[in-house]
Amino acid sequence: MRKIAIEEHFTTSALAHYSLPAATLFDPPQWDSAMRHLLDFTDVRLPQMDEFGIDMEVLSLTAPGIQAEADSALAAKRAAQANDFLAEIIRKHPTRFSGFASLALQDPDGAAAELERAVSQLGLRGALINGHTHGEYLDSPRFWPVWERAEALGVPIYLHPANSYDVWHNLRGHEELIGPMWSWGVETATHALRILFGGVFDRFPGATLVLGHMGEGLPGILWRLDSRWNFLDQRGIRLAKPRPSDYIRDNIMITTSGVCAHAPLLGSLLALGADRIMFATDYPLESNHDAVRFIETAPISETDRAKICHLNAESLLHL
Repeated sequence: MRKIAIEEHFTTSALAHYSLPAATLFDPPQWDSAMRHLLDFTDVRLPQMDEFGIDMEVLSLTAPGIQAEADSALAAKRAAQANDFLAEIIRKHPTRFSGFASLALQDPDGAAAELERAVSQLGLRGALINGHTHGEYLDSPRFWPVWERAEALGVPIYLHPANSYDVWHNLRGHEELIGPMWSWGVETATHALRILFGGVFDRFPGATLVLGHMGEGLPGILWRLDSRWNFLDQRGIRLAKPRPSDYIRDNIMITTSGVCAHAPLLGSLLALGADRIMFATDYPLESNHDAVRFIETAPISETDRAKICHLNAESLLHL
């Protein structure tokens, strides 16, 4: 069965230094191996794709990416360079690679213009945002130009984890919880809920947000979100739809990146339906072998498997 993996990372030699904060979360040999794979496209990546039956990767700049840059003008320059580089890789391998744009959200108007260029001129399929931008989140009205442009272009915004703006008190002394094992998922799920309760999807009802890692845990708590939303003081927040889960089902899609387990997949299918889930591996920080074996052996119908493996991505990304 055709497989399109849509959270697959890369970097360039010019941008590799932005990834150094993540290096502290990994054993040095493990990170050295990951960096070699992030810089590679043909020597290891394509042969692995062939070996495990991955037809296409949708590439994105690895975290924390452009948002780690403090200088707004330099961030914009680096984003354009990353997008031009990615477009050239895709031009050389158009049936094997597609991509998400990098955006310098330090300047939201400039980021919206770069998204337009990346999609309309370079052929990229949306944007991937690595968490917050110097402590600012995508529910802020500052970022409405980006949401407006994404909605108009009909492309998604993929919200990928990055380190929190600061270290939560309850993580101090247990730094093993900082990063992809725990805090990144909580941070990203919270960011997504800020977008929801901030009214972004009411203002931009055609917008699509993509969450990796099986939806960062949100599919499993939809009932409780709805129940507590009705129970608690809503602090003057007004949403057009009656339940938070309505927005998650209508405006959010999830991927299987980094969660190669059948139980959360089946739970997500029950919560969201097969039309809202897409295959991904999180390469090179997760195993292509494990991701492919997981989806090929999942106890689901072949109709649902086809939607998850390629049909939903083809529809969302106009592939």
